[in-house]
Amino acid sequence: MDVNAAVAAAAAIAGVLTGVIAMLAFRWSERDQKRPTRTSLHTDPVLPPGVDTVLSVLRSSAVVLDEADTVVKASSAAYALGLVRGGKLAVEPMLGMARDTRRDGEIRQVELDLPRRGTGRGEALAVSARVAPLGSRLVLLLVEDLTEARRIEAVRRDFVANVSHELKTPVGALSLLSEAVMDASDDPEAVQRFAGRMQIEATRLTNLVQELIDLSRVQNDDPLEDAEPVRVDELVAEAIDRCRHQAGTKQITMAAGGTADLHVWGNRGQLAAALGNLVENAVNYSPARTRVGIAARRVSAPGGDMIELAVTDQGIGISDKDKERIFERFYRVDPARSRATGGTGLGLAIVKHVAASHGGEVTVWSAENQGSTFTLRLPEAGAVRDRASQYPDPDLDDEAGTTESSPYEPLPAPEVLP
Repeated sequence: MDVNAAVAAAAAIAGVLTGVIAMLAFRWSERDQKRPTRTSLHTDPVLPPGVDTVLSVLRSSAVVLDEADTVVKASSAAYALGLVRGGKLAVEPMLGMARDTRRDGEIRQVELDLPRRGTGRGEALAVSARVAPLGSRLVLLLVEDLTEARRIEAVRRDFVANVSHELKTPVGALSLLSEAVMDASDDPEAVQRFAGRMQIEATRLTNLVQELIDLSRVQNDDPLEDAEPVRVDELVAEAIDRCRHQAGTKQITMAAGGTADLHVWGNRGQLAAALGNLVENAVNYSPARTRVGIAARRVSAPGGDMIELAVTDQGIGISDKDKERIFERFYRVDPARSRATGGTGLGLAIVKHVAASHGGEVTVWSAENQGSTFTLRLPEAGAVRDRASQYPDPDLDDEAGTTESSPYEPLPAPEVLP
C-alpha cells in the first residue's frame, strides 16, 4: 500500500507540473504573438477602419506614414513614381511636409518637380502633393502626377499661339495691301499688282482656315462610324488629279503603280484628304522635271492585312532632326519655301490623325538631297475593323515625332497616269 501511495503521489505531482508548464508556455506564446514585429507595423490593421478601402480606389498615389516616418501603407502607384524606397518616403520635401503636419495638424499642399527615374535624360516629373493628418498618429500623403496635364496644356497653348501667328500673317498682309491699293488709286498698273498679291494672301488665309477646320474634324469625329470599303486606285486617282495643275506647271511626272484592286476600310473623305496631302507635299517640295510616284501593296500584320500607300519624291529630303517633328502642327522643314507654295504646316498633322483614327500609321523614309517616301498604312477592308481601338488618340502628342523611319526606300512609279 505504501508503494502504491507513493506512485500515486508521484503521478499527481507530475501532472501538476505538466499543467503548470503548459500554462506558462501558453501565456508566453500569447504574449509573444501580441509583441509588435517589423512586418506587423506595416500591415493594414493599424489603419483606421475603412481607410484601406478608400485608398485603394483613389487615382492619386497614396502613402501613410506613422510616428517614426515609416511607411505603413503605400499604393503601387507610389512605388512606380519612386516615392517609396526601402519602406521610407524617398522625397525629402514631402517628408518635411509630413513632419510639419504631424506637429501642428494643418493640411499642406505643394507642387514639385521630381527627377524621373530610369530615363537618364533629366526629365522632370511634375506632381502635386497634399498632406493631411490621419487620426492622432498617422499622416496621409496623396500625390497626383501632373506631368501629362502640363504637357497637354503646353501643346494647346502652343497651338493657340501658332494659330494666332499664322492667321496674323495673311491678315496683316491684306491690310497693308489694301492701304497700298488706296494710295495707288491713280496708278492702274500698281493697283493690278497689289490686287494680285491680295488674291494670293486671301487664298493662303482660306487654305489655312480650311485646314484648321479639317484638322478639328478629324480630331473630333469618329471616322469608323460611317466607314466603308474604299478602292485604293480611286484614292490615288483623286490625289493625282488634285495636284495635276501644280505638277504640270513644274513639269513633274506623276505616276502610280503597285498591286491593283485593293480596298481599305474607313471614311472616304478623310482618306482622300490624307493621301492628297502627301502627294501635294511631294509635288511642292520636288524640283522641276522630276517624278512623284504612288505605289500600293498589301502586307501581313498581326491584326490583319494592311494596305501600304507609299508616296515617293525626288525632292530636297528631310534631315534627321526634322524627321522627328514634321508631323507637328505648323512645323515646316523649309518655312520660306512652304510659305512660297502656300503651305500651312498642317497637312502632315492631318495625315497623322487620319492614319491613327483609322487604326493605321504614317512613316517616313528620307535622306537629304535624295528625296522622301511617306508610307501610309491602313487596315484592309474585311480585316479586323476594331483595330483603331488599339491605338492612342494622337490629338495631344505633337511635341515630338510620332512615327519611326520607314524601312522602305523610294519606290518606282512604273505606270504613268494620263
